[in-house]
Amino acid sequence: MVNKTKSVLVSDVKIEGNITEKESIIIDGEVNGNINAKLVETFENSLVKGNIRSKEAIISGKLKGNIDSDSVHIKKTADVDGAVKQKTLSIEKGSRLTIKTEIKK
Repeated sequence: MVNKTKSVLVSDVKIEGNITEKESIIIDGEVNGNINAKLVETFENSLVKGNIRSKEAIISGKLKGNIDSDSVHIKKTADVDGAVKQKTLSIEKGSRLTIKTEIKK
């Protein structure tokens, strides 16, 4: 059985530039750049200024940018400003959204 890797950016980390991760990335810090990974998960105190491209995105923090993902889950603590392109989308009550959404084929 193959172990899946998971990268974690903790709350005191700030990244200037694009991030590419083959598997999963968890973000609790700040990213000014685009993120590409199989799974992108942002925590409540995170700030991402850039686009997310992934198979699955779980957004709990602040995002100013676009999401292109097969599956997008926006948690109640999220604040998203951008376009969302997805196959499936779930939004929890209480999230703050300024979005345009498009279904992927």
